[in-house]
Amino acid sequence: MTGEQILDVRRLSVSYRSDGGYVDAVRNVSFKLGREKLGIVGESGSGKSTIGRALLRLLPTARITAESIRFEELDLLNISEREMLKVRGRRMSMILQDPKFSLNPIRRVGDQISEAYLTHFKCSKAEARAKTIDMLQAVQIRDPERVYDLYPHEVSGGMGQRIMIAMMLLTDPDVVIADEPTSALDVTVRLQVLNILDRLVSDRGIGLIMISHDLNLVRNFCDRVLIMYAGQVVESLKASELSNAQHPYTQGLLAAQPRIGGGRTPLKVLDRRPEWKEPLEVQA
Repeated sequence: MTGEQILDVRRLSVSYRSDGGYVDAVRNVSFKLGREKLGIVGESGSGKSTIGRALLRLLPTARITAESIRFEELDLLNISEREMLKVRGRRMSMILQDPKFSLNPIRRVGDQISEAYLTHFKCSKAEARAKTIDMLQAVQIRDPERVYDLYPHEVSGGMGQRIMIAMMLLTDPDVVIADEPTSALDVTVRLQVLNILDRLVSDRGIGLIMISHDLNLVRNFCDRVLIMYAGQVVESLKASELSNAQHPYTQGLLAAQPRIGGGRTPLKVLDRRPEWKEPLEVQA
C-alpha cells in the first residue's frame, strides 16, 4: 500500500442464498487501500465485482461478514443505512461497466450528473449545473454545454463512459471503484478514458480500485494487483512485478495471453488445481 490508508478490509466474505443454503462468492478477502490504484484481477465469477458491491452495501440479499471494514473513521459493517447514504456516491463511488445500462434513457445526461451533486450538497440548480459543466470539461468533453442537454442515446460509448466518470468524481470522493470501466470501448477510446481517469485520480488524491480481467491493463495502469481465484485472493504484488508472479494460477493467466509477435503454437490452457480452493492467508 502507498500513501495514507483510506480503506482497511479484513476477512470479507460474501454468500448468496441458493436452494441448498448459501454459496460462497467471496471468502476471507483482506486488503488495504491508500491513495493509489489497486487492481483486482481474475476470471469471470472469481468474486471481483462482488467485492466492490459489498463495500458499497449494494447486495441486499447477500450475506456479508467480515472481521472489519474500516473506511477512514467509519465502520462500514455497523453503520446504519441512513449513514451509508451519506457515504455512497459522496465519499465512495462506483463506475460501472457500460453506460448504456447505467444512465437513465429518458433524462438528459447533464441533469443526471447534477443530481449526484444536489443529493449530497446544499446548493442551487444553477450552481450544480455549473459544477457539472466544469466536470465535463475535466473529462475532456468538448462543448460541455451542448452535451449537458443530450440524452444517453445521443452520445457515443466513449463519451458515455466519460459522463459516468464525471458523475462519480463530481462529489470529490475518497475512493472510486471502477468495475470494468473500459471493457465496452475500442482500444483507442479505452486509452483516452484511462488517461483521463489516471490524471483525475492522481490530481485529486483518490484511492482507486480497478476491477478487471485484463492483466495488461492493470500491469500498466495500477500500482498494486490482487489476483482472485474462486472467491479468494491467491496473490498480491506490485503491478510492475506481475511477470514475476509466483502462484501457479497467476502464472497460468499470464501464459494464456496472446502476444503480438508471439509464436503460432496454441496458447496454454489453465490447469486448475483443487488445492487452490483451500483457505489462504494473503497479505494485501
